Amino acid sequence: MTQTALITGATAGFGKAMAERYAAEGWQVIVTGRRTDRLAELQEALAPAQVHTIAFDIQDKAACFAAVEQLPEAFKRVDVLVNNAGLALGLDPAQSCNLDDWETMIDTNIKGLMYMTRALLPSMVERDKGHIVNLGSVAGTYPYPGGNCYGGTKAFVNHFSKNLLADLLGTKIRVTNIEPGLCESEFSVVRFKGDTTSADNVYQGTDPIKPEDIAEIVYWTTTLPAHININALEVMPVDQAFSPFAINRK
Repeated sequence: MTQTALITGATAGFGKAMAERYAAEGWQVIVTGRRTDRLAELQEALAPAQVHTIAFDIQDKAACFAAVEQLPEAFKRVDVLVNNAGLALGLDPAQSCNLDDWETMIDTNIKGLMYMTRALLPSMVERDKGHIVNLGSVAGTYPYPGGNCYGGTKAFVNHFSKNLLADLLGTKIRVTNIEPGLCESEFSVVRFKGDTTSADNVYQGTDPIKPEDIAEIVYWTTTLPAHININALEVMPVDQAFSPFAINRK
């Protein structure tokens, strides 16, 4: 039986690369995002019959549930949900940040992930089969200046993933949290609100992770033998490591 993966935030970056990776292996792919034109382009670039597109905003709870409820019969059995949609906005310190940016990150990175998980999980439990992959971040483990709310949302993803596993003990459903470090995609362009110079400076002089690398990792975790679960996988480029503790010296 053909397997099906639903990937949120698939109009660029990680999500697009994942859709390409799964489709290349003959999977059916459901791709979601807000940009209808990009979804159509992706469907056309892949085998159109293998791909179902849904345009909606992941922050909209009703739209999330409607997207799942209205899946065509051939795509209703979702084997893998990849909660990829997410973003970072700004690098300002907490005392001067844009509160709207915080709310957008919470609504996307936390609430959107919860909505899609809750919409699809009952059918997985009923079939006793499925895999939920959440895209976290090293920012959920290691704080950095300006990471305030973004890091907090990814810490939520980390703990939510672990609690899902606790709830699902006794079923055959798997849950994985993928935690990337420095990755070159539209991520920094979005964070700096279209300032491509600032975004490019993030990666200057480095060999960062690419979307195709994360797509390969996600695909690998979901195609391991069914009795194996990768709880969490932290991945950084070789050019990234850890710094000493910050100390303010007077």
